[in-house]
Formats: sequence, structure tokens, C-alpha cells
Amino acid sequence: MHSLPEPIAALISALNKLPGIGPRSAERLALHLVQTEAGSVRQLAESILTARERIQTCQTCGALTERQPCSVCDDPRRDRSLVCLVEQPVDIISIEKSGTYHGKYHVLGGKISPLNGVEPEDLRIAELELRLSKEPIKEVVLALATDVEGDATSFYLAKRLAAKGIKVTRIAHGLPAGSGLEFADELTLSQALEGRREMSGM
Repeated sequence: MHSLPEPIAALISALNKLPGIGPRSAERLALHLVQTEAGSVRQLAESILTARERIQTCQTCGALTERQPCSVCDDPRRDRSLVCLVEQPVDIISIEKSGTYHGKYHVLGGKISPLNGVEPEDLRIAELELRLSKEPIKEVVLALATDVEGDATSFYLAKRLAAKGIKVTRIAHGLPAGSGLEFADELTLSQALEGRREMSGM
């Protein structure tokens, strides 16, 4: 069997580490890139490096941004009394595509998972509580996945935040059990946000 040259094999291995790229896709992409005009490949490489160097997380909400604060935190038209709590920055992009949410955001940075060594203090809960003390936030919308860890994290936060007198709601209809926000379409997310329900701290 003919073996691939080492540079191609190394490129396939690197591409295979990207999310959603399996061995066959990685091989197809690698073979395409090594046969593409050098200028186009150089432009792609420079775009990747530029994005990695210039994109950072918002110091307020944790969203991906090029400047501080991010455009959502800096937008005076946003409802400052409403904060949507998400697991990762990519979830903000999913919700924004729905076009129905007009509040602020807060990225948790994960979800509570003792089996994986993730405890509440490993998440951005303290940063959220600091915002609650400084900003006129009246409602926190929990937009976490509907898996075991997401449910546990939501109930933990509902109890912790309700003790501070904050209304805590959770997006409801439309999200399939065991699924994350990145797999939901705009209409599903819109319905989930509109159908959010209050969570008690009991």
C-alpha cells in the first residue's frame, strides 16, 4: 500500500484534531490544500493566525470579541435587566441567530461535572454574582444543555441565585434532551427562549 508523504500525513493528523473533522474529511481537506495554489493556502493560514491572535474573550460576559467590552455588552439598546447564561461563547452566536433575545449574556465556561473534575468554583459563577451586585439584573435565563450535567448545573444555579432574590428562568420548549444549543435551528431557539419558565430555588 502506497504511504502518503510525511508532510501530508502530518497535515491530516492536525486537521483530524479539529471538531467535526473525521479521518476521511481530514484526508480530503489535506489533499485539497496541498494541490491548491500556494497564495490561497497562505491566505488561509494567515487568516487563521490573525483570528487566533486578535480574538479574545469579553472581560464582562465571556463572549468572543475583538475589543473590550464586546459589542453586546457595549450596546445601550440591550435590556440590562436580563442576562442569558450559556455554557460556551459559541452558544451566544446560536441564540443571536434566533433574533428574539435582546438582553445581555454571561458565559459560564462549562457545566458542573464532578466525574470530570468540574466543580462550581471552576465556572464563572463568581463573576456572574459580581455582575449581579453591580448591574440592574432582575432575571437570569439559563440556556444550558438538557443533559444530566446541564440539568444539575441549572438546578444548582437556580437555588444559589434565588437566594439573592434574582428571578431564574430556563429555556423550555424545543431543545431535544441530551442536545446542545449548537445543534438547534433559529426557530427552535426562538421558541425555547419565548417558552422559558421560572425555576424555584427549592
